[in-house]
Amino acid sequence: MLQCTAFAEVPEMGTLVVLTAMNAEPGPTPAPAVPGVPELPELDDMLLCELGEHDEKTEHAAQLWAGEMAASRDLWMFWTDTDTDTGMRRSFRFVELPPCPAVMRTLATDEREVCVLFDRHSAPHSWDVTDPLADLMAERVRDEVQRERGGGGKGADEGGEEGDADEGGAGVTPSG
Repeated sequence: MLQCTAFAEVPEMGTLVVLTAMNAEPGPTPAPAVPGVPELPELDDMLLCELGEHDEKTEHAAQLWAGEMAASRDLWMFWTDTDTDTGMRRSFRFVELPPCPAVMRTLATDEREVCVLFDRHSAPHSWDVTDPLADLMAERVRDEVQRERGGGGKGADEGGEEGDADEGGAGVTPSG
């Protein structure tokens, strides 16, 4: 399933209020760099919905901040867009939720992949959601690394352009 393409600008004031009110973990809190101001994590300006494609009734969701310990709760931002007479209206809410406990295990290799979404999410687990843009970017980075190491990269010719190649590595030429 493809990843939802909805994105939202992080509402700075709401996020600051929520993060300031949160206590990351019980116990002694380290002294902030500036007295009276809590240390907050760096956040992106824009968030992409992390769920798989979903209907309009399902809220978009993006993780804002993960707690320090594996058993802790993560801060998620949920948002909906509503079409009103005056235009689109975006509603936000912030919720601390435990991580999804689902784990996919590959028996042949004993590899395990945990779902990175929140507990009781309505969409498929994160391992079933594909992000074509991230996959494309990862492929481009791999090709660039191969070129820099002298491997030439996948399908690259002397001019740096990519072309079709058969399994033997020879270029395919159009017939006729």
